[in-house]
Amino acid sequence: MTAAAGRRLLAEFTGTGLLVAMVVGSGIAATRLTEDAALRLLVNSGVTVLGLAVLIAVFAPAGGAHFNPVVTGADWLLSRGTARGYGLGETAAVLGCQVAGAVAGAALADAMFAVPALTPSAHHRGGVPLLLSEVVATAGLLLVIVALARTGRAQHAPWAVAAWIGAAYWFTASTSFANPAVTIGRTLTDSYAGVAPASAPAFIAAQIVGGALGTALALAVYPGRKGDDHGGRARSAVHVHA
Repeated sequence: MTAAAGRRLLAEFTGTGLLVAMVVGSGIAATRLTEDAALRLLVNSGVTVLGLAVLIAVFAPAGGAHFNPVVTGADWLLSRGTARGYGLGETAAVLGCQVAGAVAGAALADAMFAVPALTPSAHHRGGVPLLLSEVVATAGLLLVIVALARTGRAQHAPWAVAAWIGAAYWFTASTSFANPAVTIGRTLTDSYAGVAPASAPAFIAAQIVGGALGTALALAVYPGRKGDDHGGRARSAVHVHA
């Protein structure tokens, strides 16, 4: 493994972990501070938006700041046959670090609030409306990311990605998980942000479908890539989270 690959894995583990810690921790804090459901969601979404923007800005130079297996999958597909391409081995390692980071982040948040760590959630989420919401949220996320990358505007990713996730918290019925690793991490916290393990497979399937649709739409709108060397990034066709 090269030093650059090692730094990328560390960045993906740390970034995904901190993202989940923000989502879970702010959810726990909100439930302790107020009984108002709308205010709880406002706190949870606001913290996530601000934290996500910072994490992308900090970790993007180390490897793209994906923090999301769907984004990494799209990056791998779009990078094949280019100078930025990387193999299945590195892709699998990145995915593993994202999932491990998400689990660690959930445990960290629970520990900070003296909640039993790594306790499976009892919060069942399911049904067509929520799954459709996950398709829409993830499709929009990948549309934003791939469109910015292909038009040479990746410098806008921190605020644009965070803004999309913040908006999707409110206009989707699922509150926009849009991330398989985050979904897995949230199965292991029995708190406001948790999701029951039995609900996770359908959520993840919906996210994969949404990611494919969003990527396809971005490629249809922007079939040609502008500025392949924009931003000095080596080895990634998709430059950011989610």
